[in-house]
Amino acid sequence: MTLWKRHGLVFGAGMLCVAVNAQGIGPLWYTGVALLAAGTLLRWALVRTQRPPRDRRPVLVRMPATGRWTALNGPATKVPSHTHSHAQTYAIDLKYDPPQDEADTPPTPPAHSWWPVVRRPRSYPSFGRPLLAPAAGVVVAAARRQRDHLGRMSLPGLAFLYLESFVRSLGWPCHLLGNYLVLDIGDGVYAVYAHLRRGSLRVGVGDRVAAGQEIAECGNSGNSSEPHLHFQLMDGPDVMTARGVPFEWHYRDDDGDEHRGVPKDLTHFSPGRPVGVREAGTCSATGQEGRA
Repeated sequence: MTLWKRHGLVFGAGMLCVAVNAQGIGPLWYTGVALLAAGTLLRWALVRTQRPPRDRRPVLVRMPATGRWTALNGPATKVPSHTHSHAQTYAIDLKYDPPQDEADTPPTPPAHSWWPVVRRPRSYPSFGRPLLAPAAGVVVAAARRQRDHLGRMSLPGLAFLYLESFVRSLGWPCHLLGNYLVLDIGDGVYAVYAHLRRGSLRVGVGDRVAAGQEIAECGNSGNSSEPHLHFQLMDGPDVMTARGVPFEWHYRDDDGDEHRGVPKDLTHFSPGRPVGVREAGTCSATGQEGRA
């Protein structure tokens, strides 16, 4: 399993061998091709092991923020919502989307335009929004020192993002997740918060948190096109080997109707009444500080 987790390094080494080869088809070229094939096979095998069982019941948790948000890339629209890799089968992206007349909140910048190519993170209303623990638990992994890069929602910015995403996928989990937290919320379930704002983490490895406690702020670190929260549950503390776990929460749509589940993509919603949400669980604190 440890070798499978290093598939990015194997693939990257193969790319380097092919790139620096100046002798045509020869030993270095064959080595590069072999490493590329090995890296691809290792990634395929690892992702295959991360496919979760289809009959697992969703875990009820609290919504990890307050205010009005928009759901993107969620499991209510398709599964896997992202990919099975990194336990993202049931992951969801949340973008803060308040009424435009809300005080002290910048308007949402237009997307998919040509200019400006990039925007400062503070230009987006999601940036700096407080994030809350979905249940009582223990912090088992964290990374906090990666910078919040510029928003890349323009057409040229998105083109660059796709290339950058490939490069990030060859590295460590923090290169994709950015600043992140992993919480053990009991019963073998772990919650992941990704793309957090640098310096915003309120907790560290080993800290116990209460349900609804503020733990960090929304940022734009890692593989992120604009400030948003990437949230997921999984069945182990390591995103490289764990499998995704489905979840649900109580939420209220713009018509005021209460729901239990996960909102579909592009749905505007806010937290509903947290009735019957688990407040505590059997937790362990065995993780280590994440790389950053």
